[in-house]
Amino acid sequence: GNSGGPVLDSSGKLVGINTAIYSPSGGSAGVGFAVPVDTLRPIVEALVADGKVSRPVLGISFLESQQAKALGIDAGVLVLTAPADGPAAAAGMKGTSRSADGSLQLGDVIVEIDGTPVNSEADMFKALDLHKPNDSIKVLVARGQRVNLEGSTTDDVVTVKVPLDVTLGAAEDLRVPPPMNGALLP
Repeated sequence: GNSGGPVLDSSGKLVGINTAIYSPSGGSAGVGFAVPVDTLRPIVEALVADGKVSRPVLGISFLESQQAKALGIDAGVLVLTAPADGPAAAAGMKGTSRSADGSLQLGDVIVEIDGTPVNSEADMFKALDLHKPNDSIKVLVARGQRVNLEGSTTDDVVTVKVPLDVTLGAAEDLRVPPPMNGALLP
């Protein structure tokens, strides 16, 4: 098929690379999908310069936004794990865990990267794509903290915003890539 082939405009300029086609009949007629040339440019430049593409990573696994909504998280990316040897944990990011009584303790929720709002994992990936491994970025997380409010007989949970400085890792540096639905290829 045409997958991997060029998509040209009427003047012959490259505008994208064909990736897939949706065809109700199973033939070669249908709706085509392509990767835009602006997305490809840094990848091609890295391949020419280094022979490989090195993707920046936070070193986390996260809950997809549709599932996070079921937990009451309408915006941001819920951190499930931040392995101790990864960039996020080194910056102080906290993953989701279980307390001693077995209740779920939600991890940090990434709400901003470099001042840009993060409402979903797509926003997170867009923000990371602007960087290279070893770049330092500012990540703002929402973190639930237990406090005993004046006059209360039990601990309450309040949400505080915590700024973190994260030095990005490289995808190939991770021993086990976090699950990202195919977005991060080993």
